Amino acid sequence: MANDQKVETDAGDSLPARPARRSLRPILLLALAILAIDVAAFIAFPPPGATADGGFSYPADAIRKNLEPVAPHVVLPLTDAQHDTGALVTWYPSISSTILTSWIVIAILLAVIIALTRRPKLMPGKGQNAVETIYGGLYSFAEGIGGPAAVRYVPLFASLFVYILFCNWSGLMPLVGKVELLRAPTSDVNITVGLAIVSFAVFHFEGVRVLGVRGYLGKFFPLGEFRRGIGAGAIGLFVGAIEFLLEFIKPLTLSMRLFGNIYGGEVALGVITGLLIAVVPIAIYGLEFILNLVQALIFSLLTLMFTLLAIEGPHHQEEDHAPVAAPAHATGDPAFAAEAARA
Repeated sequence: MANDQKVETDAGDSLPARPARRSLRPILLLALAILAIDVAAFIAFPPPGATADGGFSYPADAIRKNLEPVAPHVVLPLTDAQHDTGALVTWYPSISSTILTSWIVIAILLAVIIALTRRPKLMPGKGQNAVETIYGGLYSFAEGIGGPAAVRYVPLFASLFVYILFCNWSGLMPLVGKVELLRAPTSDVNITVGLAIVSFAVFHFEGVRVLGVRGYLGKFFPLGEFRRGIGAGAIGLFVGAIEFLLEFIKPLTLSMRLFGNIYGGEVALGVITGLLIAVVPIAIYGLEFILNLVQALIFSLLTLMFTLLAIEGPHHQEEDHAPVAAPAHATGDPAFAAEAARA
């Protein structure tokens, strides 16, 4: 250890070496440099409203410069219709800044993954080892949460997590959100709604594939419950109808949770940047880095869990087909075994 090191003097004696002191000077210099760059950028690129006659209102104009509108910028319109920029969800065929940024994120991810796994080796290098470690960690996490049934859906879980994570993190890059052509994809509600619809289609498709159309619809409309009585059938239909309606709430909650957290984080970061210029926004960047990771994990994990719930059979069927456990004193009785088999 560093405290156990000794320094030999001219007389041949050895004295314990003093522990190295960590200086805060590099951190302070870095903070001052960032502050100087922000002030220079503020002068070179004045916020809207800052004119030659001094028409600039602080902090309103400073905050407005750092805020993004709800509707993304249209890079390439695909229709001649008028675009309503004030609407939250719009039907306007176009290539927006969020779609363009999403394509860039996909291209970079594919290029990196293909380059690192192009020639897999038995003794992997650093790149292949990094990819295998990340995928192995996600595999273990999904299996630990959902059990053996989750193994089939690990590629979906991992793909959603990695894609959404880097879409979230793209909003923290210097140019993204500052130029009209680039914007974090998940800060656009249209993108998050699209992701939620894909997840919605996947877990319902898997439910029908595993249980069949009749078995899957039987989870929501358990007509077989009327065999137990009119009251049991009515309660089963009532509960099933509520669960059926809740299925259509899932894509809404998935999309709005992701959009609200990412867009809200960018708004908070823009406001704090406009008010305090540099020092505190650096800490907010670190917080947003972690929150973006958590939101990607929540979306992908909920998709996995909704899929696993979709492929589960109705609870009453599981109870009806549950094996009858034999008492310990009768396990060796052939008559009891025959009676249990008939039951």
